[in-house]
This record gives sequence, structure tokens and C-alpha cells, in this order.
Amino acid sequence: MSQALLEVTTLDPRDVPGAVEGGADRLHVVARDAAVATSPEPALVSAVCRESDLPVFVLLRLNQSWTTTGGELTRLVGLAEDYLGCGATGVAFGFLDADLEVDREVCAHLAGALPNVPWTFGRAVDDTLDLRRSWRRLLELPGLVGVRSAGSPRGLGAGYDELLALASGDPAVARLLMPGGGLLAEHVPWFVRAGVRQFHLGAQVRPGASYKAFVEAGHVRSWRLLLDDVVHNVAGETARREHERAARPAG
Repeated sequence: MSQALLEVTTLDPRDVPGAVEGGADRLHVVARDAAVATSPEPALVSAVCRESDLPVFVLLRLNQSWTTTGGELTRLVGLAEDYLGCGATGVAFGFLDADLEVDREVCAHLAGALPNVPWTFGRAVDDTLDLRRSWRRLLELPGLVGVRSAGSPRGLGAGYDELLALASGDPAVARLLMPGGGLLAEHVPWFVRAGVRQFHLGAQVRPGASYKAFVEAGHVRSWRLLLDDVVHNVAGETARREHERAARPAG
């Protein structure tokens, strides 16, 4: 895998060739029949997994809100087990409580019911009342390998500055942050300099930025080359600074 992880939303097995050929590192499988993404049928997950050896994370979400019920929670665990049986590597979910705080109880329950299964927290974090407090809650959860966020429910166009400041000020946040939700090429160098190494792409890698079109290899490749170039340059800058610091006379 490249130094920067590139995750691509996948709606259909026909999205997979473009993602793979373009250099994606991970597929994020969802169903998108409604206004929001929800959990796909296991048959779709199985078909996607047959198309590639890339890690596949699958969304766990059964309704259009950020909350879930006890009955749904049982169904989500069963779905997750089905996905894993189909070849998925991990899952993605994110739930809030009635106070619009990260629902640690629900998230910890799911993580505990799926031991040793990596998972990412989705953009529910952007709808919480206090982003910094939400991140403190997230950092306590087991098995979490990424948090997809735009810093605002309105996307990175509105939340970029706060999200970048958050990542710049806390290496633990930078390690888990996966910017997604209107990511632009111009955002990438600043996030990388802040220590971010995971990025999520959706419509950007489809012709016309439309989910009606399949993922296109050339679009993915342009992001792949950008990420690798920026990470390489930032690593070089860091190495030069360290060399200069070491070369300075003591005192």
C-alpha cells in the first residue's frame, strides 16, 4: 500500500476495475438507493469482493438518521458477519445519541461484537455539537482505524479550516482523520503537512462527479499521483529540516 491510503466509495461491482486500476487502496461499499447511503445487500458485497483483492469496508446503517434501535443493532451485527463471510475486511459506522454526541455505547457494542474487525467512523461526527469533544470520545473506542469527516455537515467547503486546525494540533487526530465530503486537490498538501495519511473519495472519481457514472481509472489515478507526490515532498522537507537541525553547531 502507498504511504497515503486512498479509499473509494463503491456502489456496484462495475466501480471496482476503475478503483483498482487507478490505484485505490481500499473500497467503501454502500447502497445508495435513497437520499443517504445505507447498508448494501450481502450479494453486492460478495460481488465486489470477487472483483478485487483490495480491502473492503462495508457501511452499517439501516435508516436515514444517525441513531439506531436495539432491534436494528442486532440486525447490524448479523449483517456485519454476513459481509465478513463474503470477504469484507472491515466495516464503517457512526452513531449519535439524542444529545448529538458520539454514541459510545452503541459504537463500543458493535466493535465488541466484531472483535479484531477494523472499522471507520463515518460523517456522523460532523453533525455533533462539539467536534473537539467528539474526537476525544472517538479516541477511546477500540478497533477504530479511521474517521471520515468534513468538519461540517455542509462539507469541507465549510469545515476545512476547523478540521485542519484540529489535525494540526493533535497527532492522534491526524493519524485517524480521513477527510471526505467535498475534498479538493488544494486541500491535500495542507492535510498531509498536518500528518494526515488517509483520504476518502466519492463523486470526485466519477465522470461528471455523478454517482450515476462508474468509477473511472483516470480520475482515481490523478488523485493517486497527487497524494503520492505530496507525501514524498513533505517527507523530503521533513528530512531536510532534520538534517539542518542536526548539522547546526551545539550551543
